[in-house]
Amino acid sequence: MSTPYESPENGSEQRNELIMREPEVEPMEDKSSAGTSVREMAARIPEQLSAIGRDISRTIEKAISAKDDYMLAVKVSADASHKLGQLVQAGVFGTRAEAASYLIDEGIKTQTELFARVEQKLAEIERLRAELRGMVGERKTEEPAS
Repeated sequence: MSTPYESPENGSEQRNELIMREPEVEPMEDKSSAGTSVREMAARIPEQLSAIGRDISRTIEKAISAKDDYMLAVKVSADASHKLGQLVQAGVFGTRAEAASYLIDEGIKTQTELFARVEQKLAEIERLRAELRGMVGERKTEEPAS
C-alpha cells in the first residue's frame, strides 16, 4: 500500500485506497476576526430590538394622537409617486403619505367652487330622497291592514 506522497506500484491499488489528507489550517487571525464580528453583531441585537420597539411605540402613539386624521389607501401614478418621493428626498415632508395629504388638502382648497356645487347637488338629492320616502310612507298608511 502506498501513502498519499508515494506513487502506487500498480493502478488497482490506487483505486481501492482511501487517502486521508490533513485538513487545511486557516490562519488563526481569520477565525478570531470572524468570532469578533459575530460577537459584535450579537451585542448589537438588543440595541436593534430596542430601536424596533421604539419605532413601533412611536407609530402607535402617532396613530392614537391622530384623532382627526383618517387613513386612506390611494393608488397614484408612477409620476405622482416620483414627485411625492422628491418632496420627501428634499426634506419638505417626512413621508410620501404626508406629502400626499398636504397636496390633497391644497387641491381641495383650490377647488372650493367645485365642492360648493357638489354640496348644493347633494342637498338637492337628499331633498328628493326625503320626498320619495314621504310618498312611499303615505301609500303605506293608505293601504288597509291585512
